Amino acid sequence: MAVDSSLSSPLGPPACEKDAKALRFIEEMTRNADTVQENLLAEILRRNAETEYLRRFNLGGATDRDTFKSKLPIITYEDLQPEIQRIADGDRSPILSAHPISEFLTSSGTSAGERKLMPTIQEELDRRQLLYSLLMPVMNLYVPGLDKGKGLYFLFVKSETKTPGGLPARPVLTSYYKSDKFRSRPYDPYNVYTSPNEAILCPDSFQSMYSQMLCGLLDRLSVLRVGAVFASGLLRAIRFLQLHWSRLANDIESGSLDSEITDPSIRQCMSDILKPDQHLAEFIRQECQMENWDGIITRIWPNTKYLDVIVTGAMAQYIPTLEYYSGGLPMACTMYASSECYFGLNLNPMSKPSEVSYTIMPNMAYFEFIPLGGSKAVELVDVKIGKEYELVVTTYAGLCRYRVGDILRVTGFHNSAPQFHFVRRKNVLLSIDSDKTDESELQKAVENASKLLLKECGTRVAEYTSYADTSTIPGHYVLYWELLVREGERQPSHDTLTRCCLEMEESLNSVYRQCRVADNSVGPLEIRVVRNGTFEELMDYAISRGASINQYKVPRCVNFTPIVELLDSRVVSAHFSPALPHWTPERRRR
Repeated sequence: MAVDSSLSSPLGPPACEKDAKALRFIEEMTRNADTVQENLLAEILRRNAETEYLRRFNLGGATDRDTFKSKLPIITYEDLQPEIQRIADGDRSPILSAHPISEFLTSSGTSAGERKLMPTIQEELDRRQLLYSLLMPVMNLYVPGLDKGKGLYFLFVKSETKTPGGLPARPVLTSYYKSDKFRSRPYDPYNVYTSPNEAILCPDSFQSMYSQMLCGLLDRLSVLRVGAVFASGLLRAIRFLQLHWSRLANDIESGSLDSEITDPSIRQCMSDILKPDQHLAEFIRQECQMENWDGIITRIWPNTKYLDVIVTGAMAQYIPTLEYYSGGLPMACTMYASSECYFGLNLNPMSKPSEVSYTIMPNMAYFEFIPLGGSKAVELVDVKIGKEYELVVTTYAGLCRYRVGDILRVTGFHNSAPQFHFVRRKNVLLSIDSDKTDESELQKAVENASKLLLKECGTRVAEYTSYADTSTIPGHYVLYWELLVREGERQPSHDTLTRCCLEMEESLNSVYRQCRVADNSVGPLEIRVVRNGTFEELMDYAISRGASINQYKVPRCVNFTPIVELLDSRVVSAHFSPALPHWTPERRRR
């Protein structure tokens, strides 16, 4: 259908009338970014003026930025935790938001070892849906013909719980997938998935993955894009295919579903989809039994034009593996979001992963930016190209001047809206999937394991460092330990060291343990014991590269290849956690 030329956008020629409207909206928001921000903050302050939190700071009904900034402090989650706990316990008074808190979105960050609870209100779902609706209109500018096929996306719901006051507490994507906006979404030729809702919404991760992979194989020639939320999730799907291709091929050949898939809704919907296809079954066996899996994605799904995965931040470590399995397909990072709020989108989604920049949409929340090394926050439109900032948000749901913990670098502007490269999460040392382990958590885990070591055989951990090993699927934490064995004491046994691995896992936060136990997205923790003197060699290497001997500290995490190779060349034994750590869905206590 021809598109009305009057609806064209500076971003490029739209694919359809609906896209034209979306692109014009992006232009309008980014052209008037400062005005949008000013009006949005005034609206939030007017709406929430009578909340307990805002009344505490005596705004006197003011809605201007200067008064807001002078009266309200910049805060962290810990500052807000008492109010959040009251809401979680059932207090329905307007504490943070004039609109009722509808649920809590569980952050992948933690406080005191438990997931953070981010309050949200019903209308925030509309705001998130609005950002989703802008993604394909932008992608269609770069990749034509996406309405002629389907997307193979591996999407999953995760475990959820209820707070003592009865509010749901769950990850933001689980909230979205379970909403009517997703389950009853209207047909859109540019957004057709191979996975039926029944497979996505199945809480059993094995049955969900199995049925989504099976549907993707059955519809392999229709697949134009392959994706997951994070790069690690797509690699888990490839690993799943490596482990289960024979069973999948048998199902396709017989036209009947594996007996391990017991979910009634999946069995019902698959009975309409799965028909005997001996030719396809033989093709899958032929491709998957080969030792070489180079380009397996394009071999099985030959019409794939790009991968849709997040490969920024900690996910960048998976880029080489994804390039191997995909035969070098482009990787699109389409949007930037968190549990606190959704931030923006990538207006050049086919850029190289190292060049990905997200344009902040000023209608999503009120944004401020603290320069690294500084303290005074600046406005969205006043950031400087090349500078790094910590992100601060004020949301309709009642977060006021809240530090998100993301470090961003300004790369440019689209109209008056800045574009940012995601640099890192603040204070995160190790990450494989949605887990985030900081230095203090790792230190505590090592201390607990070291106590066990001391009790068992009088040995201590003299030095340690860590490494996120993504050469395995799923990836896993590696701890390099140099031990101090007292004269006359015996070396610790393999059994003792494996129990040290488990002790460390038990000491890590609930998000890590959920990834290990429920999501299978992180593998068993490994301790590699290195020979005595290794950390002296590590210091010598750092000094040879210009480090000051007076200021040198052992890095608690390493990722520089020569350093990892040096450590690995000194390993005398390796030990893995022998069992899963304890994890149950968190029950919020009063």
